[in-house]
Amino acid sequence: MENLSFQYPTWYLFLCAGLGLIYALLVYFKSDTFKEQTAWLNWLLGGLRFLTATALAALLLSPLIKSLLTDTKKPVVVLAQDQSESVMGEMSETELADYKTAYGNLKASLAEKYDLKEYAFGSEVREGVDFSFTDKASNLSEMLKSLYDLYSNQNLGAVVLATDGIYNEGSNPIYAGNRLGAPIYTVALGDTTLQKDLLIKRVYHNKIAYLGDKFNIEVDILGQNLPNKRTSLVVSKIVNGKASKLQTIPININRNDFFSTQEVTLEADRAGVQRFRVAINTIEGEVTTTNNVKDIFIDVLDARQKILIIAQSPHPDLTAIRQSLIDNKNYEIKIEYAGRRKAKIADYNFVILHQLPGVNNNANNIIQEINAKKLPHLFIVGSQSNLTNLNQVQDLLTINGDAKNTNDVQGVIADDFSIFTTNDVAKNSLPNFSPLSAPFGEFKESVNAQILLYQRIGKIDTKYPLLVLGEEGGVKKGVLAAEGIWKWRLFDYLQNKNHDVFEEIIGKTIQYLTLKEDKRRFRISLDKNIFNENEPIILDGEVYNDNYELINTEEVGLVIKNSEGKEFPSTFNRTAKAYSLNAGVFPVGNYTFRGKTVQNGKELTYNGQFSVQPVQLESFQTTADHGLLRLLSEQYGGELVYPANLASIGEKLQTKKSVKPVIYQTTKTRSIINLKWIFFLLMGMLTLEWFMRRYHGSY
Repeated sequence: MENLSFQYPTWYLFLCAGLGLIYALLVYFKSDTFKEQTAWLNWLLGGLRFLTATALAALLLSPLIKSLLTDTKKPVVVLAQDQSESVMGEMSETELADYKTAYGNLKASLAEKYDLKEYAFGSEVREGVDFSFTDKASNLSEMLKSLYDLYSNQNLGAVVLATDGIYNEGSNPIYAGNRLGAPIYTVALGDTTLQKDLLIKRVYHNKIAYLGDKFNIEVDILGQNLPNKRTSLVVSKIVNGKASKLQTIPININRNDFFSTQEVTLEADRAGVQRFRVAINTIEGEVTTTNNVKDIFIDVLDARQKILIIAQSPHPDLTAIRQSLIDNKNYEIKIEYAGRRKAKIADYNFVILHQLPGVNNNANNIIQEINAKKLPHLFIVGSQSNLTNLNQVQDLLTINGDAKNTNDVQGVIADDFSIFTTNDVAKNSLPNFSPLSAPFGEFKESVNAQILLYQRIGKIDTKYPLLVLGEEGGVKKGVLAAEGIWKWRLFDYLQNKNHDVFEEIIGKTIQYLTLKEDKRRFRISLDKNIFNENEPIILDGEVYNDNYELINTEEVGLVIKNSEGKEFPSTFNRTAKAYSLNAGVFPVGNYTFRGKTVQNGKELTYNGQFSVQPVQLESFQTTADHGLLRLLSEQYGGELVYPANLASIGEKLQTKKSVKPVIYQTTKTRSIINLKWIFFLLMGMLTLEWFMRRYHGSY
């Protein structure tokens, strides 16, 4: 439907017509040009001029054509099929074939009347249904959230959700926050009969353990309809595909709904990803035995930094440092005294020398061994330090003075310090902490030193270094030119009820000094070492030139090998400056990989490992939860339907008054001056008038 409108009053059209009439009269009826011609010629030419002038004047009024467009959209009906393993578990081949036929018939009938959309869900939501039933998890709330995101602003008529009601990922769909404004018809799949079953419900364990440590795992065991039965829990370690039994725990099932939690202590005796198997011996009559076994993977790290604190004599600073580091599982701390040291320097990764070299012990043998092993170390200066010897054994900071004469100094974080960052709380709080005792004298840092803290003496911020860090001969070292940091720890707790500021300064300092830099020119990294069996293995590669600049000019190959020795070769893809490879999904097991590239004729290699663990969520619960589906349908105004009555959903939707088409009306406005036929009409009238005038001897 179209109508004409003007941006000016309509009566202006009479002015346009009057203008056209006056123009035509002046040209043809007040002129003697065509007086000798027949009368009809003046009337024809005058009429053409009148119409053309009137039309041009009317176009100046910006007339508009408004069109009302009507579009009728069918309601959207979504078919969502659960494709997790638990759905197929209770279906025979005949039942599955019958269900596929009923599903296909329903799909065809709904597609005739509605805008039909089809989705599959399980571990993830995706378009299309293939009835593979291979998903390792069920996430009903994610399905509802996806539908809300896609169709909350559209004419969503209804959702048909075919599932067994079992969910093992995401939240309870009953309490999903995103509410669909459409009825949900649930198709109840699976079997709700409580069968005889014994299963490992879940295993609680840490993902990481440290070499030599003992760690606990907790195993939840669930038994249904198996009273007065005996079984046993067996914990084994899997090495090269072979299981070696570690522990056996007898289990006495004393009721129908049996539940028990067993705690098992294991030892991390080998570095790398270790595979353990937790199994419960089967009992005759179980509906399934796949949920009697669960494999767990634990990454055993041999990366603990051993820190040795050697002191001139007992001092509260030692306890303050130890307490700051002891909660970090990456550190193992030992305190010894220089006069009766038993620890071997070579057994440690980092050494703190408290007031050494000292006035009573120059610690030459200790410092020589540290330098010979190229161990990173930190000097803490105090009243018992020998400043002359200290200046000789390190080049970061020179102190000319007397350690017995001291200044009370506070710490101010240097603005230009760039080795690592410190938060604003530490920057603002530290200058107000209790003062330390620093030697009275002159301080001069070397060109290789980075100053983290300057000394504040009284209310004056000096340029005397308090804490300097640096690197000499490839060895990281530092000097704290004062003692009494135990006061900082106590003051931090007094003011803030925590030790965050103290641990920010001391913790990051030691973290920097103990951090080993990776100088390899070829590296391959993984986001994690343990993957689920339905996750792709994604690796990133980096190649550096002699100036340690990222390059990706050379080809990088990779060979992944499983525990049986089978190899899977691949080639990395180039990214902007590095490399990336999606190696795909791998079966459960332990794998090693070896990357190789050639740079300037030299072969560079990188070795690593990862493990793939099974996803057994679908085997933990095999009994369908139709009660959940009934509640879900009632909550959204739908109904629960069994597979045998699948065809009835179409009839139910027809009787549902809310499932109906929506008419959308859109107004489209166009300016008449943009219509091409107007141009050609005016051009035609002007051309005809010009031709008639020329033909009859005028211009």
